[in-house]
Amino acid sequence: MAKNKTENGHIKSRSRTMSILAQYFSNKMAVFCAGIIVVLVFMAIFVPIFSEYSYTDVDYTALYATPSAEHWLGCDSAGRDMLMLLCYSLRNALIVGLGACAVQLIIGLLLGGLAGYCGGRVDGVLSRIIDIMYGFPTFLFNLILVLLLGRSLFTIFLAIGLTSWAPMARLVRSQVITVKQSDYVEAGRALGASNTRILFHYILPNSLGPIVICLSQGIPAAMFAESGMSLIGLGILPPMPSWGGLITTGQQFILSYPHMILFPALSFAITILAFSYVGDGLRDAFDPRQIS
Repeated sequence: MAKNKTENGHIKSRSRTMSILAQYFSNKMAVFCAGIIVVLVFMAIFVPIFSEYSYTDVDYTALYATPSAEHWLGCDSAGRDMLMLLCYSLRNALIVGLGACAVQLIIGLLLGGLAGYCGGRVDGVLSRIIDIMYGFPTFLFNLILVLLLGRSLFTIFLAIGLTSWAPMARLVRSQVITVKQSDYVEAGRALGASNTRILFHYILPNSLGPIVICLSQGIPAAMFAESGMSLIGLGILPPMPSWGGLITTGQQFILSYPHMILFPALSFAITILAFSYVGDGLRDAFDPRQIS
């Protein structure tokens, strides 16, 4: 009988997973944008490896060069290949986005999980900390941390993650409070499961949907924050390229050499929109009202 229950549980879990996948793949725009993200990731990783150019290579005979067979997207004011600059900018943005979300996830799971599971005074203290973080102006806090820690990829995504974990913590807390009242959690507790096992093997896996959605929406937000910091000169240090830095430089030549701002702005917009649509698709796919 226990075996049948286990098998039925596996079948039910597999059926729900297939329903989520079917719901996501029914959203053609989300699937298309997921394909765009895959292409962009491959470009960020492999194009710089196999290209004959680098973001540090300067060609004084190709200053402000327009798109051609030699330089597909043209060159910037220093004669650097724009395609390489965009690929490295995309790579840096992905590192910042994923790194910041990793910091958000670690802090959010720790504080939100403890607050929701322990309740009482622990919940009261941690909830006040989370509320205080909501009161800080996030972008200003990012700038302060970067100025204190120094400008590098690590410090930038660390600063963004340290200032934007509050929504993740609040989400995890609410999910833990809801799920810990379920029958299977009570059954696990009755069988002698430790608090750690209950939290990480029963509660958090069943809260995965909203957490994944939050992460998918946090990646473009972190990319946007990094670009905003670069726009005001406090982002990634040159000569390492970033979207914000390229757009800032391109603004000066918008009439004479429009390719210098057109391609960075387009790549930035396409990447942000692709991640946003994927996040929307995941949100709809995990919506219980959409799962049959």
